[in-house]
Amino acid sequence: MSAKLETLGQNLEKHLGERIKSKKLALGELTIEVSAGDYLEVMKALRDEAELRFDEVADLCGVDYSAYGNGERQGLRYAVVVHLLSVANNLRLRVRVFADNDNFPSVPSITELWASANWFEREAFDLYGIVFPGHNDLRRILTDYGFIGHPFRKDFPISGYVEMRYDPDQRRVIYQPVTIEPRENTPRIVREETYGDL
Repeated sequence: MSAKLETLGQNLEKHLGERIKSKKLALGELTIEVSAGDYLEVMKALRDEAELRFDEVADLCGVDYSAYGNGERQGLRYAVVVHLLSVANNLRLRVRVFADNDNFPSVPSITELWASANWFEREAFDLYGIVFPGHNDLRRILTDYGFIGHPFRKDFPISGYVEMRYDPDQRRVIYQPVTIEPRENTPRIVREETYGDL
């Protein structure tokens, strides 16, 4: 671990203490996990403490851990992962928080701390169904308003439920049950001895 990451780890322990449930180094970045109850306090400290000063949300995404790894995962299913950047200190940090309830996943909104989290949280809501209390405009951002379900959940059917098409006879867009036949796509690989020769 580099001296910079070591210092970051010490500063995180100093300012967050027992609110950090776990801390690990992966891909040259520190990842901390916090509980949903401590999430807002932790994020506020990460933004405001002079030794940390994470002033930018680089990314925020939802994760469905229901079939993570080689089998059925034990524990909570939905998480929100936030990538923070400190321009002043030239640091990056990954923060993960699990939603307490798998039936109605909910994590507090951080849009009051970082306005740039707005569309990221809307995307996580749209694709995973994670609700962000405190978000003042939580609505779908990528799918249609009439869309049913959340397409990035691992239990969402691959072909969806309904399809949308324009009907020239009715002169409007109509929804109908999916008519895609399930099939197996096997790519055809062509290898020729002279491929690429001029």
